[in-house]
Amino acid sequence: MNPGAIREFANSFQKSRILLSAVELDIFTHINESGVTNNHISSVLHLDLHSCERLMNALVSLGFLTKKQQLYFNTPESFTFLSKNSPEYLGGLMHTNHLWNTWSHLTEVVKTGKSAHATEINERGQEWLLSFITAMHDRAKKQAPYQLAKIDLSLVNSILDIGGGSGAYSMEFVTKKPELKATVFDLPNVVPITQQFIEKGGFSAKIKTVTGDYTIDDLPTGFDLVFLSAVIHSNSLVVNQELLKKCYKSLNPGGKILIQDWIMNNDRTQPTQGTIFAINMLVGTEAGDCFTELEVTEMLLEAGFKHITRIEIESGLSQMMAQKI
Repeated sequence: MNPGAIREFANSFQKSRILLSAVELDIFTHINESGVTNNHISSVLHLDLHSCERLMNALVSLGFLTKKQQLYFNTPESFTFLSKNSPEYLGGLMHTNHLWNTWSHLTEVVKTGKSAHATEINERGQEWLLSFITAMHDRAKKQAPYQLAKIDLSLVNSILDIGGGSGAYSMEFVTKKPELKATVFDLPNVVPITQQFIEKGGFSAKIKTVTGDYTIDDLPTGFDLVFLSAVIHSNSLVVNQELLKKCYKSLNPGGKILIQDWIMNNDRTQPTQGTIFAINMLVGTEAGDCFTELEVTEMLLEAGFKHITRIEIESGLSQMMAQKI
């Protein structure tokens, strides 16, 4: 990189902060089809008049708004993805906004080795939790159809979706095989949100929920497939080892476990997105990390699993599958 490129890279947070502040203030939702003045937006949202105008003008320059004769308009894309009046609203960006605050402590976290989050996920408040689950749902509902496309469900009649959040992956499994029964296992504060997403998706008759903490509680039993998507990166190796042992007990004979996560190369420098996500776990969790294929394989073998395979589904995001014999 030349000096100019380095400076541009270092300053790229400024554009991100402009967009995230606009999302946090809900500016895009309050712009109607006929356009609005800065006076109107600042009054309705209780913002400083001149500060709001600077933000609105920056959004115009960045391509998120247009401006004609002192009236501000959403672009088609801004209305579709950034206005709450659109069914395609990217509500998960509020979680990105929360991540901003956590990542701001990265320097101190690297110095001390202590997470910027002092509380467990189930204790961070309903606003944080809802934005987090919504962000995961927004991503999963788009990715699940192609991520799960090659999974053979011919011998699978029941699935336990551990840490399933909104239930987006369980919904996709049931869509692929309608007679299948799925169960989402998640924390006490998460399950009510899960049930809302399941009901909204029309899957209440096909997907059950079970409340629990996999670090403390036993898992329900009698399943043909245990699914863990974006779960192991939240935990230490020790916690994951105990979790996989519980997964083994949860499965029927011949049942399989499917782990979907970033799987790192042996020197932990690739995939790039995995290295970035490892930093996200550093600032946001007590002991989470992205693990190598060797580490995951060893954990599975220690839990009793056999026939371990790995498939890379996109840019380092992999599925590792193993069987209970």
